Amino acid sequence: MSEFKVSETVNSKLKTVDWNNLRFGVYFSDHVFITKYKDGKWDEGNIVPYGSMPMEPGLCTLHYGQTIFEGLKAFRAVNGGANIFRPDKNAHRLNNSAAMVCIPPYDEDKLVSAMKQLVKVDKQWIPQHKGQSLYLRPVMFGSSNFLGVTASSEYMLIVMTSPVASYYAEGLNPIKILVETERVRAVTGGLGMAKTAGNYAASLLAGQKAHQKGYSQVLWIDGVNRKYVDEVGAMNIMFVINDELITPSLDRGAILAGVTRDSVLTLGREFGMKVTERDITLLEVLDAHKNGVLQEVFGTGTAAVISPVGMLHHSGKDYEINGMKIGPVAQKFYDTITGMQYGEIPDTRAWIQHIDF
Repeated sequence: MSEFKVSETVNSKLKTVDWNNLRFGVYFSDHVFITKYKDGKWDEGNIVPYGSMPMEPGLCTLHYGQTIFEGLKAFRAVNGGANIFRPDKNAHRLNNSAAMVCIPPYDEDKLVSAMKQLVKVDKQWIPQHKGQSLYLRPVMFGSSNFLGVTASSEYMLIVMTSPVASYYAEGLNPIKILVETERVRAVTGGLGMAKTAGNYAASLLAGQKAHQKGYSQVLWIDGVNRKYVDEVGAMNIMFVINDELITPSLDRGAILAGVTRDSVLTLGREFGMKVTERDITLLEVLDAHKNGVLQEVFGTGTAAVISPVGMLHHSGKDYEINGMKIGPVAQKFYDTITGMQYGEIPDTRAWIQHIDF
């Protein structure tokens, strides 16, 4: 495990946090990990106090969007220390995204080590209560200053952390989702599988309109055929139809390969469920609802873990699911994953990386 030089802050912001109203992504911890790429290599990297950074108006990423990020969490373990859930998967996915936007890869083992050390340095920032966690946000971006549509020659990788509560105000209560029929977020051959800023910028307008109508998120339909379900703005989507767990396939290359998605599919098979990754049309989902066999719909993602969907809205009509209540399948996945994350149940899959302090 790599050890990085640490410059500790002399002005902790801990007392500025309203621990009874954390929300999501509002507060930032005392330290960040920073490493820079120049002359064809990454430097040693170090952990320094969180703070402002100088920036030139010609910063290439401001103009051309050559930036990617990840999201994962550290949890206060019931028996002491902290647990990070599958950080190796996030480090690997970061490099997959990097390759798609011409950013040089960073050593995945070193990144995991950096994140674990950063969590240990800022261990006081890990919330105490279940349902809360310390969110880790690695971000990589071109840091050269120029105008011109070409890849940067210099880069930065930063890992910041943030104490968070539930991503959705509803918590584990079912959310309402609007099916987007006019706009598209990503298409086959594009950057849908990369966790890059442009994908999220492309989702803002539809998301804003959905919020104005009282819906928490947008369900995206594929941008080519305009009939296949892709994903929700902040998570992958799962359907339970006739006791079968179905989720859109990654084969079209337009949706993110979620870490929680992979975890749910693995657990579903272990639970003995019929698990299928395939193209699924919106019409099939609505027909299943009409025929009474759409048992559950839920999202999967780092931010919310499991987010039950209690209503889909499409073309002026609301489709209520499971009486606007969380279903037994979603509940079981939530209990199992969070149980591992907080150390309440054994991790038999080597998904947890523990930090002692």
